[in-house]
Amino acid sequence: MSIGRLEERIMQENEVTETTQAEPTSVGAEVAAQPERARFNLEVPAASAESATAAEVVMATKGMEVFYGSFRAVDTVDLDFNAREITALIGPSGCGKSTVLRSLNRMNDLIPGAKVTGRVTYHGEDIYDPDIDPVEIRRRIGMVFQKPNPFPKSIFDNIAFGPKIGGFKGNMDDLVEESLRKAALWDEVKDKLSDSAFALSGGQQQRLCIARAIATSPDVLLMDEPCSALDPIATLRIEELMFELKEDYSIVIVTHNMQQAARVSDRTAFFSVDVDDAGQRTGKLVEFNSTAQLFTSPDEKETEDYITGRFG
Repeated sequence: MSIGRLEERIMQENEVTETTQAEPTSVGAEVAAQPERARFNLEVPAASAESATAAEVVMATKGMEVFYGSFRAVDTVDLDFNAREITALIGPSGCGKSTVLRSLNRMNDLIPGAKVTGRVTYHGEDIYDPDIDPVEIRRRIGMVFQKPNPFPKSIFDNIAFGPKIGGFKGNMDDLVEESLRKAALWDEVKDKLSDSAFALSGGQQQRLCIARAIATSPDVLLMDEPCSALDPIATLRIEELMFELKEDYSIVIVTHNMQQAARVSDRTAFFSVDVDDAGQRTGKLVEFNSTAQLFTSPDEKETEDYITGRFG
């Protein structure tokens, strides 16, 4: 189905209002009945908290495997990511955490020989359908990388770049301010928007990258070890920001820091590695559960061994 036909169908579906009631799936989740969003709705603002319940599945993988050529990098992964939740992906180096993360917005398309099998759905639509535009997917599913990577432009132009490319027709000044406020950076940069983004500290640059990601109105944010290059104070600020952002966005974070996963996430997926006789390492999903249960009473011994430091 093409994007145009998908939009037409969604507009028709939006004429019917549905409500859902869901049970909480994480510690502290609240039950609420709210209008259910149409699948892959390109017209309704994606970050609207009124349009989702805490247990609405925004993204899901079913039987997902990732290959680089003939090499299977990640074996079967079944996950679901809920609205207004933070999901952490943890595990030892080389277990495929970042590979899985990049597969959620088709960033692996940019790697020669990379192939994803199974299904990865966003509001019920398979994002790997050949008729789905990967650029639109990346607009709806934003990415923040391990190392801050601001563009060699002004602070203002860093935020405005994505919306300009996407044909934004509204007030750009207001959008830039709103994005910087959501990233808790506005008060620090409001008097120097024309300055180079490189003049900011590392922590400020990372928050700028978060602001740049949310300026295109996503409803999912992917974060690949966003604090690994930051000092403890900047790390704390990013973690506080995650709590604020999850009111409007689904967040998936890859982290090597188990304490961070325990602090910020609602649910956690633990990945490990299988090594065959030839020494080939294949990542695998071992356990996916609420963060509280996974860290205090895991179902799998392999999970317990990892979080207690017996391996990894």
